[in-house]
Amino acid sequence: MKTHSTDSSRRKFLAKSATLAAGSVFLNGIAEALTLHDNPAAKMKIALVGLGVRGSNMFGRDVQNVYRDQIEFVGLCDINPGRLEFGKKHLGVDCPLFTDFDQMLAERKPDVVIVTTMDSTHHIFIIKALEAGINVITEKPMTTDEDKCQAILDAERKSGKKVIVTFNYRYSPHRQRIFEILRNGEIGDITSVDFHWYLNTSHGADYFRRWHGYKAKGGTLLVHKSTHHFDLLNWWLDSDPEEVFAYGALEFYGKNGPFRGTNCRPCPHKNKCDFYWDITKSKHMVDLYVNNEHHDGYLRDGCVFREDIDIYDKMAVQVRYMNGVQVSYSLTTYSPYEGYRIAFNGTKGRVEAWIKESQPWEEKEEDEIRLTKNFGETELIVIPHGGGGHGGGDTRLKDKLFLDPNMADPYSQSAGTRDGAMSILVGIAARNSIESGKPIKVADLTDIELKKSGRGK
Repeated sequence: MKTHSTDSSRRKFLAKSATLAAGSVFLNGIAEALTLHDNPAAKMKIALVGLGVRGSNMFGRDVQNVYRDQIEFVGLCDINPGRLEFGKKHLGVDCPLFTDFDQMLAERKPDVVIVTTMDSTHHIFIIKALEAGINVITEKPMTTDEDKCQAILDAERKSGKKVIVTFNYRYSPHRQRIFEILRNGEIGDITSVDFHWYLNTSHGADYFRRWHGYKAKGGTLLVHKSTHHFDLLNWWLDSDPEEVFAYGALEFYGKNGPFRGTNCRPCPHKNKCDFYWDITKSKHMVDLYVNNEHHDGYLRDGCVFREDIDIYDKMAVQVRYMNGVQVSYSLTTYSPYEGYRIAFNGTKGRVEAWIKESQPWEEKEEDEIRLTKNFGETELIVIPHGGGGHGGGDTRLKDKLFLDPNMADPYSQSAGTRDGAMSILVGIAARNSIESGKPIKVADLTDIELKKSGRGK
């Protein structure tokens, strides 16, 4: 028997958004970049609906502070008038405020509407904007069920306008490098993927404090959170999901808790509850939520053990892709640490990564990818962080949206309604499978024609 050594080597990959060098395998057939603004010489007029944390920070203040020379906020909209007033001050803008979305569209006539409302309402604002002849940038997930998804697809086709879904994970240098490795055929034809995501007892628990704990509002974490992960799989594998089978249960949070209350502040169990969260320690959260509870009754520090929580806190999903790739995916929401493990198995080798999120006291400047060839050596590829949230993805995404919407997109990172649909349809199919106990055909959910492409067998 011939013995092969497995020497380790290290190389640096500089995180840049520049176009790949000529001759790279996947430059053939670059998709046309999605563009929402046709006149770069003029400021993009933006209307924002949804002034929660995501809207007021990432797509509000951060956009205003960094891209003020390229954009102008012409209207802010939210059902909570208190959050609206705070949002205007927080963003540092001087534009009209609206609790009526239709009125904002009619009076302000924006170029683009940014949708950062509760997931189950995304479709309302996306469709109204499209029908008014306005392009849309929407937070993920695009929506929460197959009927709303189909309605968005129909509205976009009829309007001739475009929707971009903000999949910031695609833009992080680490995930972009995996895309490049797979497209360059380094491990041959991809045959299967192992993908396991861990949310810790801080981040994971926070979904159960909020409206995300209700299936009717967030579609379960298989839609709200896993849409990120399923989109990455679809993007990496360059194929459509064909069939999904899943298990899921609520066994840790919700009614499983040893005690419960309405929310943390008045709770009599705060001294013995590991999940007690003092929202008053954050001035921003107080200004945004606590001071405005009387308008809509929303308690941002809800008890993670509320009896009416009805989403899953552990999930296991099997996905078969049109190109034959098989995926094993899981999501755990009460892990002692945060991060994910992923491995791609191919006919010529294996690509794997263990990305553990850094703790507040740690400084993490790079991630690693391990590439092992069959009968060959192992190579350790070091990826510096690009800076900013979501592993450097947030800044690069916003540069594409607001700084230079017409920039080249060699990695196909800009995502439209088809991408948004295919990611949520995996989660929706998984949820339907859990509820029915049967495998679900993705083609049965909408009228999207599934495609068999990519490097799978």
